[in-house]
Formats: sequence, structure tokens, C-alpha cells
Amino acid sequence: MQISLKGRTALITGGSKGLGLAMAQAFAAAGAGVAIAARDPATLDAAVAAVREAAPGASVVAVAADVATAAGCEAAFQAAVDGLGRVDILVNNAGAARAGPFQSVSDADWQADFDLKLFAHIRLCRLVLPAMRERRWGRIINVLAISAKAPSANSAPSSVSRAASMALTKAMASEVAADGVLVNALLTGLVDSDQWRRRYPDDAALAAWKAQTGKVIPIGRVGEPEEFANLALFLASDAASYITGTAINVDGGISPVV
Repeated sequence: MQISLKGRTALITGGSKGLGLAMAQAFAAAGAGVAIAARDPATLDAAVAAVREAAPGASVVAVAADVATAAGCEAAFQAAVDGLGRVDILVNNAGAARAGPFQSVSDADWQADFDLKLFAHIRLCRLVLPAMRERRWGRIINVLAISAKAPSANSAPSSVSRAASMALTKAMASEVAADGVLVNALLTGLVDSDQWRRRYPDDAALAAWKAQTGKVIPIGRVGEPEEFANLALFLASDAASYITGTAINVDGGISPVV
């Protein structure tokens, strides 16, 4: 099956590294114009170069924006529209791992996590939906984590905000499906993403972590960003025209909840 996004445009938050960058590269290689949003301006030039290396001649827009704020969401959306003409595909990928014992999580911690992992999704969806519904075509992908379905001890606030966005995914999907807009969530497990590379910046330490961690994953290894991006690419395409309201684990089989 040949997946094509030719003529489509995508806005990907958290798009300068890790899973976001892998998705930006995959989408651009399939023919889409891509807008990548990230908080750190220093990472964006390298990300644009990486996307254009994967897809020579691709239309790529970069915007420094903190989507944990309403102003940042508006800036990311407007940059995508100004640079690409419209947003056909929204990938809510920006996030950070915040987790600890419940008693240690302050009100400020809860608010910061929900601002980034729930309200950013709400605000950006609110911005892109009117035009998607008018055109009767759109794709929204919310990148979550398997803790949304199976939260463990010491996983707050992240597991709770992820579960809330999973509910948002289902509620929105039911509301806009008749307008040709499909809304799904991808739940990541242990994938070689930017958060792990920040924790293990040394190549040898990262390799050791991957080897040890792979022993507890049924498939026998940590996932690669490109594998995650492949499923996102499918969901963003016309090939996934009958799939909406789902929350799909991308985790090598480790989650106890499907």
C-alpha cells in the first residue's frame, strides 16, 4: 500500500525532536507541507534541515511557540496557515514526562501538566476544526502514553492528563465524524524518544538502557521513532478513512490494557 499525503498540510507540535521530528519527516516524505512548532528556537533550524533532508523540496514552516499557553497555540496555528495556506492534519505531540508520588504533586504541577497535555489539545483543535469541517476533510492525532489506559503508582499528573485527552479524543471523534474529520490517539510505550535521550545523552548509556529495557517488552526491544511515525502517517492519510475515535497502543505489547 502506497501512502500519500500529496497536497495535504500538517501542523505538528513538539515537532523539532524525537517522535515529532520523525512524524514531520514521514509526512513530508509522503508529500505533505509541514509546520513544526517547538518551544526552543535553537532546535528548529536543525529540525527543518532534517525534514528537508528526508524530503528534498518539501514545504516546511518552523515556529517557536509554547503551546501550553493560549497565545502559543494561536501563534503555532497562524504560522501554519500563513506558511502553508491551511491545516489539514493536526498532531498534538508536545509533552513532557511529569510524574511522582501523588502527595508530592502541587497545584502548580497539576496546572502546568494540564495546560500542556490537555488544554493545548483543546485550544488547537478549536482553531483547526472550523476549516476542516467546512472542507469536509481533516485529521487530528493526539499523542498520549499507555499510562492513559493503565496508570501506575507515582504516575500523576501525567497519566491523568493523558487519560483526559483520550476522553477528549473520543468525544470529539463522535461529534465531527459526519463532517469528514477523523480524530484518533496514539499511545506510546517505551520508544526511543527525546525524553530518553535527554536522560541518557551518552550513546553507551542509551544503548545499555535500550538493551535492559527490551527484556521486559514482549516484542523484545525498545521501539524506534520511525515505527511510531509510520502509524501516524497511516492515520493521517486517506487509507485510514474508516478509523476514528480510537486510542492505539504503540508499545511492543507491554501495556496490560489494549
